[in-house]
Amino acid sequence: MQLENYFEFVGSEKLDPQSSTIIRIKGHRIGIEHVLAYYREGYAPDEIAEEFPGLSLEKIYATITYYLSHYAEVEAYLTRQRERGEQAYEEWADSPSPLVKRLRDIRAQKLQGARV
Repeated sequence: MQLENYFEFVGSEKLDPQSSTIIRIKGHRIGIEHVLAYYREGYAPDEIAEEFPGLSLEKIYATITYYLSHYAEVEAYLTRQRERGEQAYEEWADSPSPLVKRLRDIRAQKLQGARV
């Protein structure tokens, strides 16, 4: 079995450093970035399996092997994913929902009342 067969490349057929491809572990909604975050923090594959009980050790090893064998491309992918997450958070924080706005207003009023 080819290593790429363990993954779904959503948005493209392969990892392209300039694309908006998302890489998920086949049969799961888990992106490789989630498994690799633990791996990069020093977790062993069996420890990662404890964090993701639905993933087999085989798929975890495949993810790690893919990372090591396509290091530069996957590092670029991980950087893009992190940047996308930061951008999404900034957009959310800049334009909160009406409920969040209302809660912030209530909190500000309470804080202002407590200072008086």
